[in-house]
Amino acid sequence: MARWGIGDLQGCSRELDALLARIHFQSDRDELWFTGDLVNRGPASLPALRRVHELRANARVVLGNHDLHLLAIALVPGRTPRRSDTLNDVLAAPDRDTLLGWLLELPLIHYEPARGDLLVHAGLLPQWSAGVAEALAAEVSAELRRAPVALLTHMYGDQPDLWNPALSGMDRWRLIVNACTRLRFCTAEGRVDLKRKGAPGKTPEPWKPWFDVPQRQSSAVRVIFGHWSALGLYRAPGLLGLDTGCVWGGALTAVNLDDPALPPVQVASGTHVPLEE
Repeated sequence: MARWGIGDLQGCSRELDALLARIHFQSDRDELWFTGDLVNRGPASLPALRRVHELRANARVVLGNHDLHLLAIALVPGRTPRRSDTLNDVLAAPDRDTLLGWLLELPLIHYEPARGDLLVHAGLLPQWSAGVAEALAAEVSAELRRAPVALLTHMYGDQPDLWNPALSGMDRWRLIVNACTRLRFCTAEGRVDLKRKGAPGKTPEPWKPWFDVPQRQSSAVRVIFGHWSALGLYRAPGLLGLDTGCVWGGALTAVNLDDPALPPVQVASGTHVPLEE
């Protein structure tokens, strides 16, 4: 058995098929850990979503910001796609309700304490231990299942931008969603700036990549994440970043989670057949 971490798909369905062939995926033995953002911006959101749905017995998947955006467009009255969205094929699909219903059941965080691995799309605030982060994400998941239209209607926005355990209601849930699906930079106090992008090292103090904040409470586990294509493949003790920008002309990446000494397996953007070993 092998566990493979796979970066953001964003509609790169053919590259996913090529990557699965490269890693010799076997459904009777392997697990696939997807970092979220299965859809949008890429050429084949519907095939990508269908493919991961087909693989769901073998897959651990967390929601990304683009997956939540798809749900909002589909379920919130009056919300329409942005000009850059590539979601119309999903919205018009005969099996859209099945696919959207499956997305609604996906978590923001998948945490396996026995393995010491936590999967999230973007990041964790420095005040959150793995257990706290899992519990906070579960609050949002419960609300998403209970009242999806209300949550999806009010999840947009950058405020509040500072974590406080006393936050309640939509302010609390919005900040949890933003941390799990949009976070790149924050301060040691847990203030977030969701407008900052680009590679680390180009932002002034006090802003740091979320994983570089001193005394980060989640440092005892390995955090597997995506969302940050400018960061690229990132491997450090307790950290594995897997968004290598396939949708932007980069590559789709898989890393063996059980043997991190092995080299990553990558399929270049636009690759529609398995690459030679």
